[in-house]
Amino acid sequence: MSTSTLEIEPATKHDENDVSPVEEVRLTVSNDDDPTLPVWTFRMWTLGLASCALLSFLNTFFSYRTEPLIISMISVQVATLPIGRFMARALPKRKFQIGSKEFSLNPGPFNMKEHVLISIFANAGSGFGSGTAYAISIVDIIKAFYHRKISFLASWILVITTQVLGYGWAGILRRYVVDPAEMWWPSSLVQVSLFRALHEKDNNRMSRGKFFFIALICSFAWFVVPGYLFPTLSTISWICWIYPKSVAAQQIGSGMGGLGIGAFSLDWTVIASYLYSPLISPFFAIVNVAAGYVLVMYMLLPIAYWGINLYNAKNFAIFSSHLFDAGGQIYNVSALVNNKFEIDMPAYERQGRINLSVFFSLTYGIGFASVISTLTHVALFNGREIYKQYRRASRSVKEDIHTRLMRKYKDIPNWWFHLMLLMSLVLSLVMCIFMKDQVQMPWWGLIFAAGLALVFTLPISIITATTNQSPGLNIITEYIMGLILPGKPIANVCFKTYGYISMSQAISFLNDFKLGHYMKIPPISMFIVQCIGTIVAGTVNIGVAWWLLSSIENICQDQLLPPNSPWTCPGDRVFFDASVIWGLVGPKRIFGSLGNYKALNWFFLIGALGPLLVWLLHKAFPSQKWIKLINLPVLLGATAAMPPATTVNFNCWIVVGTIFNYFVFRYRKKWWQRYNYVLSAALDAGVAFMGVLLYFSLTMNEKSISWWGTNGEHCDLATCPTAKGIVVDGCPVY
Repeated sequence: MSTSTLEIEPATKHDENDVSPVEEVRLTVSNDDDPTLPVWTFRMWTLGLASCALLSFLNTFFSYRTEPLIISMISVQVATLPIGRFMARALPKRKFQIGSKEFSLNPGPFNMKEHVLISIFANAGSGFGSGTAYAISIVDIIKAFYHRKISFLASWILVITTQVLGYGWAGILRRYVVDPAEMWWPSSLVQVSLFRALHEKDNNRMSRGKFFFIALICSFAWFVVPGYLFPTLSTISWICWIYPKSVAAQQIGSGMGGLGIGAFSLDWTVIASYLYSPLISPFFAIVNVAAGYVLVMYMLLPIAYWGINLYNAKNFAIFSSHLFDAGGQIYNVSALVNNKFEIDMPAYERQGRINLSVFFSLTYGIGFASVISTLTHVALFNGREIYKQYRRASRSVKEDIHTRLMRKYKDIPNWWFHLMLLMSLVLSLVMCIFMKDQVQMPWWGLIFAAGLALVFTLPISIITATTNQSPGLNIITEYIMGLILPGKPIANVCFKTYGYISMSQAISFLNDFKLGHYMKIPPISMFIVQCIGTIVAGTVNIGVAWWLLSSIENICQDQLLPPNSPWTCPGDRVFFDASVIWGLVGPKRIFGSLGNYKALNWFFLIGALGPLLVWLLHKAFPSQKWIKLINLPVLLGATAAMPPATTVNFNCWIVVGTIFNYFVFRYRKKWWQRYNYVLSAALDAGVAFMGVLLYFSLTMNEKSISWWGTNGEHCDLATCPTAKGIVVDGCPVY
């Protein structure tokens, strides 16, 4: 990826042997440092704690909604800049004596290092790619889907330990994947570019701060329309309006439950849901996602559903994350759970095998292929370079200018990481032993999960640091635990969280460490901010989740909620289905000899051989440069967010991303350079503030309006089966 889009040159030139060996780093990161800049300031602590708590609250609050908004670190970067500068002007500069040191509420101008720490503070507990702690979904499915009990203490321990465990792996591996110059972590350069752009002098009439404020007000004011007055604007599926009685037309036109032909949205939360803001993603990534989306959604799915009726596809909805019985009815999962919170085999035999919508089943197959293809692709195309870098990192760190500048600061003692790792493991073991009736996780399962995380963290972090790809191993962890311990759904998701997510958290922490490395932040300051941020954010996450689960009637139960209710928890629905498939019922009864979908295991072989075919073609025709650009992991992983993401999310994301990151970037580059990221942050912040205001002022007081524009997208028939003899309420019988 090109990370030099902001066209920022290094501040000074150094000897060629002294600079970074990576061109993108040379073009983006400054080779200078001022170690006298204060970082432990009142402004940093105030804005850092406030933004951490606010970001955690908003991301958790919105995660339960049909279109969950994820407010990213970039929003904090942009929003805290004018506040920090205001505090630098307004706070008193008087100095106080504390012991032998002087302290001031206002030590001078608001500097870039303070700003970086504030952003990392806010981002520390955001969870890997989800905006909130992953373990919150375990609490959600226990309380809202399985209707069982879990104590607040067990929930808090689960959230905090799964977030903190990754610090141990990160600390052990820092010297291998942060200090070496070749480990350049491409995604961190976007943050570096934005920090430098925001802190450069801005003498234009329309400053970035003024633009941010205007865009925020517009976003805030507009969201009341799709968020309350006219929710149908969130998903405009006009084909359904033209053909209100045609199942096929609605399957084709529905942006929520069908192919989404022509569906679009005027709601930023829909555009930015699941795939993050399209203004941030580089155009090459948008093209790859679009190619994979078109391949799966508009080529494979129509053939599977209308062409060959794969897995009796017409008995069920064409696009759904629900589980079905053979008659097309929603599977009664609650009836499968006995008093021990395990599978009731007689009840399972009465209901029969679990069935998936054809798209849901295809996503599992494509997921199998994506996992294996990522490992194969990286081994073939990047294996030699990664091995050399690992050998070099194992022997000694090649110091570039950035590593040398960081030597001025006191390093983090290794025992700090080891102590955190030990404490989180001990606390997790206490939970597994004394609260096993709530989490089902055996103590040996925790040790096994920790071992998997430790084994995979180094190769996956090297892959991420050099290729900007992070293989998703969640399906592998679910599959392993499902085979070892079937019938226990919560044990399965806990194993996945402690194994896969603690590894992912470690990679996220290492990425933050590299950002601090580039920005010359004292390592101990980084560590303390990340630790406190993680604990604060995790506590806010579980507090907000507990409040919503207790206060909103039928939350997450889309069959019982009003038609226009936003509290459908689409992400938790998929998480719940995964707990049923891999944990309660077990992979043997779904993808094995006792299930309907054993043929999907062939996707593992397809994923392994696909990159090999591309690599052989590349070797056979080296002059054809485009062959090497075929990235099967990206193509196959394009629709990994579906479901819960739907076609309207992808349609809008691709179109808006193309407009800003191709046309605006190409033809209005100066505007893009100054305002693109700022606009993204303002749109996020505006809808977030209005969304919370609407909830507290109207939704909590049960004040609503009812008319045609509040009754969803008007594609009720899109979820109907089309097979003969299948009877479902509200659907025509063929």
